[in-house]
Amino acid sequence: MRIHAIETGRVQIKASQIAGRGHGLARRLAPLTDSQWSAWLPTIAYAIEHRDGVILVDSGASAGLMRLPRWHPYFRFAVRFDIEPDDEAGPQLRALGIGPSDVRRVVLTHMHIDHDGGLGAFPQSEILVSPGELEVASGIAGQIRGYLPQRWPKSFDPKPLALDSVAYGPFACSRRLTADGAIVAVATPGHTRDHLSVIVEDGEEAFFIAGDASYNEGAMLAGQVDGVSADEGVASATLGAIRAFAASRPTIYLPAHDPDAARRLAKRRTTGDSHSVMSEQEAGAK
Repeated sequence: MRIHAIETGRVQIKASQIAGRGHGLARRLAPLTDSQWSAWLPTIAYAIEHRDGVILVDSGASAGLMRLPRWHPYFRFAVRFDIEPDDEAGPQLRALGIGPSDVRRVVLTHMHIDHDGGLGAFPQSEILVSPGELEVASGIAGQIRGYLPQRWPKSFDPKPLALDSVAYGPFACSRRLTADGAIVAVATPGHTRDHLSVIVEDGEEAFFIAGDASYNEGAMLAGQVDGVSADEGVASATLGAIRAFAASRPTIYLPAHDPDAARRLAKRRTTGDSHSVMSEQEAGAK
């Protein structure tokens, strides 16, 4: 089994979106008025080569995101994209020798525009998405919430990824996605109400493909809730569950926008190792 980090362009968001400032409505509105932009961050989809077929977790961004609806305040004031057509998931997978027909499934952690943007490249793949996420993202109400359902490809016919009430470690709901049970979807609500993550078991190690459960590993370890999660308590509990899981077995943590994620994947650097490396660097700087 092999996992590829597919960087589909770059995104800039506000610092107060990465680490929420304040509480309640003030925290959620802060990214609209915050003058501090983040550095350019990667937008990563993850392709898992498995004997059952390739599973793509999220489809990344598309070049169409360079032209966003200006009527929406978030698109106008709080996000910027930098992506060319060749940066999209489809062309990048082809460069790795993985064609669209090789991608058996696309599992969406959630349906924000930088996670479902590349779906058009996979018309024959089974698309799995949480039923609740699809409901929230659809129609005019979905557009108002910041989704772009009008840009979904005509071939878009998602299948509901309903999780079972079966605990997987600290996660209350889960579902095995492969015959051998090595790839598991778990509920990680917070960033969106029905956000999912995908865990890949590889011997004693686990790869935790986290979508936007946090924007980087440091935020997860610190329990730092982002600026867009609707319910701080739910998001905080999810981050706690991820930390508990990472404490239970060696875990390589792979969010969608962490600049260090691809390097961690290549080096199979677990959360404990990452924290140790960070501590050593900080100690050396003192």
